[in-house]
Amino acid sequence: GGRTTTPGPSAAVAPSVKRIRPPGERAVKVLVVIPTYNEIESLPGALDRVRAAVPEANILVVDDSSPDGTGEWADSLAQGDGRIHCLHRPSKSGLATAYVEGMEWALQRGYGFVAQMDADGSHRPEDLPKLVARMGGPDRPDLVIGSRWVRGGRVNGWSRKRILLSKAGNRYVRFCLGTPVRDATAGMRLHRASFLRDSGVLTRVSTTGFGFQVEMTQAEWARGARIAEAPITFDE
Repeated sequence: GGRTTTPGPSAAVAPSVKRIRPPGERAVKVLVVIPTYNEIESLPGALDRVRAAVPEANILVVDDSSPDGTGEWADSLAQGDGRIHCLHRPSKSGLATAYVEGMEWALQRGYGFVAQMDADGSHRPEDLPKLVARMGGPDRPDLVIGSRWVRGGRVNGWSRKRILLSKAGNRYVRFCLGTPVRDATAGMRLHRASFLRDSGVLTRVSTTGFGFQVEMTQAEWARGARIAEAPITFDE
C-alpha cells in the first residue's frame, strides 16, 4: 500500500495480494477502484465495509487532490495495509478519467478483475460479492453491472418521480444504443481485465462526467462484451 502517482509503463508491480475465486473461475486478483474528491467523512466507512465484504480484494483510491485531506488520509491507512493503494492526481479532473486511470493502473499490475464504486455511501460494498459471483457464471461475462432496475434491485431515498425518470432514461438509452442493459447509468460494476486490455476500450472513452457509465456500456457492447446484471441496493 502507499502513495502512487499516475502510472507509466515502467511502474513497479504491486506487492502480491490474496486471491479471490469466483465460482467456475481460476483464482484471480480483484481491484476495487474508488474515485474521491473531499470524501474524508464517508471514505473510512466505505473502506471498512469493502474490506469486510471482499477481504481478498485490493482497493485503489483515486484522489483528485482533495482539499479536505482525503488523499493524505488514504495514504496513512495504506502504510499499514498492503491491500490499499492511493493514486494521487494533481487536480479535479472528473469521474471518467479517474476510473480510466484506475483501470489502467490495474491492468499494468496484473489484476484479473476491476470493480468500480463510489465513496459516498450510495453503493453498498456488501453487494460486491454478488457481482463477483455473477462474473463466475457459465456465460463468463466480461462486464457485470450492479443494477437497480432488475429483479431484486432497489433504491432507497428517491422520490417516485426520480425513480420513474431514471427508469425512463435507461429505457431511452437501451432503445438508442441497442444494448441489452436495464441500468446503463449504474456506477457499481465489475470488469474482466483481459477484455479491457484486449479490446482497447479505455482509449476510446471521451466523456468526462457521469455519462462515462453509458459510454463505457456502449463501447464494451460494441466490441463484443458479454454483459450481465446483478441486483444491488442503491442508497441516496
